[in-house]
Amino acid sequence: MIKTKFKLDPKTVKLIFALAWPTMLEQLLHTAVQYIDTAMVGSLGTSATAAVGATSTVNWLIGTTVSALSIGFLSYIAKSLGAGDTEAAKKASAQASAVVLVSGVFFTALALSLSGVIPTLMRVDPAIRADASRYFFILYIPMLPRCASTIFGTVLRSAGDTRSPMKVGLAVNAINVALNFLLIYETREVSLFGKSFTMIGAGLGITGAALASAISYAFGGIAITIIVLRHKTVSPIGYSLKPDPSILRPCMRVSFPNMLQRFGTSLGYVAFASMINSLGEIATAAHTIANTVESAFYIPGYGMQTAAATLAGNALGERDEEKLKTLAKMFIPIEIALMLLSGAALFISAPYLVDIFSDSGEVISLGTTVLRMVAVSEPFYGFSIIIEGMMQGVGKTKQPFVFNIIGMWGVRILGTFLLCSFVYASLITAWGCMIAHNMLLFLLFLISYIKGWWNPFRDTPEIKDKKEVRQV
Repeated sequence: MIKTKFKLDPKTVKLIFALAWPTMLEQLLHTAVQYIDTAMVGSLGTSATAAVGATSTVNWLIGTTVSALSIGFLSYIAKSLGAGDTEAAKKASAQASAVVLVSGVFFTALALSLSGVIPTLMRVDPAIRADASRYFFILYIPMLPRCASTIFGTVLRSAGDTRSPMKVGLAVNAINVALNFLLIYETREVSLFGKSFTMIGAGLGITGAALASAISYAFGGIAITIIVLRHKTVSPIGYSLKPDPSILRPCMRVSFPNMLQRFGTSLGYVAFASMINSLGEIATAAHTIANTVESAFYIPGYGMQTAAATLAGNALGERDEEKLKTLAKMFIPIEIALMLLSGAALFISAPYLVDIFSDSGEVISLGTTVLRMVAVSEPFYGFSIIIEGMMQGVGKTKQPFVFNIIGMWGVRILGTFLLCSFVYASLITAWGCMIAHNMLLFLLFLISYIKGWWNPFRDTPEIKDKKEVRQV
């Protein structure tokens, strides 16, 4: 059992935020672009917002599956660098390059071939299925560079380089916004700082939004690939792309449970969204907007999770259990404090933020209600994020898989189905089940922390003996 006495060491806090802030800024900028995208598409009407949001959970399903592949490399590279083995880190980066190629080609073929039927499977309103299908198809043309952005971004972060992915993210977001202005709207008169001028535009609507995202994704994938190839610590140049079982096996042992977890939870999001889509256009639009708004307020949590995973992996590589425990005791209070502030800000600003994306009074009212509901649960969810991040960093991904699948399917999906079918069918009911899911995760990860199940040294105490031999 772990004693829960928390203390903050200024040097370690400085290191934590040095790793976390670029990731936070990167995610903040990405979320800002999501806000702008949603607002721009929202100006085309509620139907346009619903068409773009109707397949967003399928995007999560594919995106998080690719992200899960990168977790094994994060754990392996962070552990290797913690042990001072740069050679192993470079070999792992080469294997990650091969995974980028394979996953990129596979998911491109899969997504494009299914783009015509996904809106139907998602029970999207027939009136907007054609728009939803076209948007989805265009978005997945550059899937290879999207895989590169995800996997190579994680490779860089595992080496402690969180600034390079942030800089690429800045450029991607700038390109996306600029192209949105040019491709979504028709040529029009624009007033800026009291001066009017003609802004050219293609007038492509939803198709323009998809093209803007696709082009920016392609740029991001190419840019981050160049950075990895030139990187001192993790450049794969000179190393074979041929599958190396000695690296892939430990990486996949970590990635596979995480992949199952993300696939299972993302599939749950698809089922969840399908049930919400069946509630009508207002519920779909409010759900899409609320998800977009909410994502900004999880940024502190996920930024800290990246730092937690990297530093936990380093501690394992150094075979230093005390350092690992100290990191946990420092991350938890910082994370909870950040998420308390984030939840309070969401609760207060919810109506103003939803108003940015919709002119519909019904959508604004419904979106505000569900956002204020979820704001209360943010500090609890923040605890889960940190413990899960540390478990990812040390390669313990089986328990998070079990916890998340139980929460998603046993609480969120089953609860939403039963309550909406037999009690009261509404978006508020569905989000209530989502909050219950988050609270269950908090309880499960709290038990894991208190019992010490998250700690790899608890299962393999011989690691500490090896550390002592190495120091001698």
